[in-house]
Amino acid sequence: MTDRAVERQAFLQAAGWGSAQRQFLAGDASDRSYDRLTRAGETSVLMDAPPGKGDDPATFVTVAGFLNSLGLSAPKVIAQDLQTGFLLLEDLGDALFARVVAADPAREGQLYQAATDVLIHLQSHPLPAGMTDLSAGDWAAAAGFALDWYRFSVTGDRINPAPFRAALTDALQHHADGPRVTILRDYHAENLLWLPQRSGHARVGLLDFQLAQAGQPGYDLVSLLQDARRDVQPQTEEAMIDHFAISTARPADAFRRSYAVLGAQRALRILGVFARLCLVGGKPGYLPLIPRVWGQLQRNLAQPGLEGVAEVCACLPAPTPALLQRIEAQCGAFR
Repeated sequence: MTDRAVERQAFLQAAGWGSAQRQFLAGDASDRSYDRLTRAGETSVLMDAPPGKGDDPATFVTVAGFLNSLGLSAPKVIAQDLQTGFLLLEDLGDALFARVVAADPAREGQLYQAATDVLIHLQSHPLPAGMTDLSAGDWAAAAGFALDWYRFSVTGDRINPAPFRAALTDALQHHADGPRVTILRDYHAENLLWLPQRSGHARVGLLDFQLAQAGQPGYDLVSLLQDARRDVQPQTEEAMIDHFAISTARPADAFRRSYAVLGAQRALRILGVFARLCLVGGKPGYLPLIPRVWGQLQRNLAQPGLEGVAEVCACLPAPTPALLQRIEAQCGAFR
């Protein structure tokens, strides 16, 4: 038994779940993993977040408490050991939005409006104290992953990132740099659960929110509607953009420009993240998602106000099958 397994068993034993059956539930791009525990007909979820790997379970506990205080459905914490990185959480089930919509596409509008309403509700409340707040320049630098990893994985060279950052910083400052709200950052169909037995905003179960920070009002809406993992119907995207803008009293044209700029920033960062996960993390499974993200980027760059960003993005190659094969051939080479 490894040291980590010993620590895990000690935590579960102390929490009264030492004899529970354990079944792997999920892993993601981070080093976190999740297991479902079953004990005498009841279930819970074990989060394993190894210390020193960039994921602080204390942040998860804090954000979960904040979300639950607003009447939202984050998993309640049953037991915790923040030093070793273990949390025992309420089990919210398996009805991920992605699964529910795949089984019944006609429900997409209903679920996505519920998720949009959660964002409207969340953003109507003041920011919690101490949340990270990045500048427009910081957000532009984060998008530079597209140069650092996606472009580099194909060309093998580095270019001066200053024009890229300047163009994106300018677009963000002009169109998407107003008062901050709470954003959850990874707000999409595989991190949302449908809980029809609950009512109101609590019908939407929330996962993977430990990176919550201060951000722009449209950011999580982009994350929801321009999903790297699934195609959202165009009519759903349009309807939710309008619903969000009207419900938050934002001028439609200005909000759509903000949405497009944030969408471009997010798509650029994701292109780089997915390439890096392959080159450095040895995880090629994200590469097939790149063409969808590329398509979202192109749609955003075509919107008014992004002409300068589109110009500096001309250095990025389109993700042809041959290009993706080239990236995959380097999988794990930069560990």
